[in-house]
Amino acid sequence: MRSFEQKVFPYLLLAPTLIIFGLFLFFPAVNGLWISLTKWDGVNPQKFIGIENYVKLMSDRGFWESFFQTILFTAISVPLVYASALGLAMLLTGERKGNDFFRAVFYWPTMISSIIVGLTWRFLLGEDFGVINYLLTAAGRSPVKWLTNPNYAMGVVIFVTAWSMSGYYMVMFVSGIKAISETYYEAARIDGAGGLAQFRYITLPLLKPTSLLVIVLSTVTIIKTYPLVYALTQGGPAGATKFMVQSIQETGFQKNQMGYASAMTMILFVLLALFTVLQFQINKGGEQDAD
Repeated sequence: MRSFEQKVFPYLLLAPTLIIFGLFLFFPAVNGLWISLTKWDGVNPQKFIGIENYVKLMSDRGFWESFFQTILFTAISVPLVYASALGLAMLLTGERKGNDFFRAVFYWPTMISSIIVGLTWRFLLGEDFGVINYLLTAAGRSPVKWLTNPNYAMGVVIFVTAWSMSGYYMVMFVSGIKAISETYYEAARIDGAGGLAQFRYITLPLLKPTSLLVIVLSTVTIIKTYPLVYALTQGGPAGATKFMVQSIQETGFQKNQMGYASAMTMILFVLLALFTVLQFQINKGGEQDAD
């Protein structure tokens, strides 16, 4: 009986989760890899073509433009989301009056559909009928082409993304900060450490697990961003804010090249996997140095 409890029963408990994981994650991933090796329009029978889709990708200028734009977008957005979320958490952690209200205010955008967020900011930033340009015109200024000028569009998308996501990760940081024992800060104050020193040598190191979680989750979310950007700019102007997920969607569902779109998806999957592994390795290395 003890042998059954130790060797078999744990797997029985894990079975429902493993079945769900296999059906909805593992099988679609393997199937996507297979489709990437075929020529398929989504309707007619698949035709196996090996790595032709990947060879074609190597010279696909449009795909690589969206790839590098995704990297740029992610490289700027993730630190901005991290810094704004941590900053808000530092300001709104504690028992000061009004903290609960402001935490709710900053968390509120995360509860709105990303499409609604995009459309709302499109209404605010529209060139001809946008509220902000109306106010600028009323103040005697020229309207700004926020969404139709490539020099502004990427910045707008990054700002709106950070605005819509920071509140969610703020909650994680608030929980992490509250979990830090007050005795560390008391000892630091006795030793004469100021607020900046306490933040640098106590708060940041002890928030490392939370920071890793925030960076990984926000990176995955931002790389996969599609509805918000599409509602805001439709990938324009002239493809300036067209990212990988939009390229995949257009290739698969507008051009009916499901096999080619699946090959793009595999590149995206590898990018996400490499980044996640890199982050965990960096975190592991930092822990070993600390030891």
